[in-house]
Amino acid sequence: MEQQEKTKVSVLFMLFGTLFCVCLITANVLETKQLSFGFVNLTAGVIVFPVSYILNDVVCEVWGYQRTRMLIWMGFAMNFFFVVMGAIADWIPGAPYWHGDEGFHQIFGLAPRIAMASFIAFIAGSFVNAFVMSKMKISSEGMHFSSRAILSTVFGESVDSIIFFPLALGEVVPWEEMPSLMISQVALKTLYEIVALPITIRVVKFTKKHDHEDVYDNDINYNIFNILKI
Repeated sequence: MEQQEKTKVSVLFMLFGTLFCVCLITANVLETKQLSFGFVNLTAGVIVFPVSYILNDVVCEVWGYQRTRMLIWMGFAMNFFFVVMGAIADWIPGAPYWHGDEGFHQIFGLAPRIAMASFIAFIAGSFVNAFVMSKMKISSEGMHFSSRAILSTVFGESVDSIIFFPLALGEVVPWEEMPSLMISQVALKTLYEIVALPITIRVVKFTKKHDHEDVYDNDINYNIFNILKI
């Protein structure tokens, strides 16, 4: 009976995991549209991508780093599958009567360089976010969730931007423009986190109460490749 309890999967965790994967895949599609707000240029992916960091925070706060590690790799795998299937479909010639090749290619013909930069940046940024959340929870003895959520996002998004933009857009965007581009991305996504914070706090409180979980990552292995250890 005790073993069954240990292996029982939370419905809320599954829902968060599903939403996490959907957010990553949706962000990939939305990234193909460029947006401009005054002097700030962004991609439409900014609408949904920060949600993945909020979910990362919720899962790490409630179930700990080890569950978050599994979630991050699951998101990576699902996103990779989506990108590969899209690339294959884009590569296969369309039917003679179909005239949507150009539009389809703009959405699914992600350049290998951008895809690789995106995957590396996502893995690095997500794990930094989870690590900071985990360590700060231990050091603060579970207090100051708001500070942890915001700071972890700043660190995670900073690492994400520092990796993604030079790898994906180096020599495309002038190097002198890179710092302002990265800073604006980090600032906007962190602002997103702050605006959503009241909702995030309520979700965390509800989830802890519903699942009777509030994990502290004492003496765990932070190796990002130790995937099956949950």
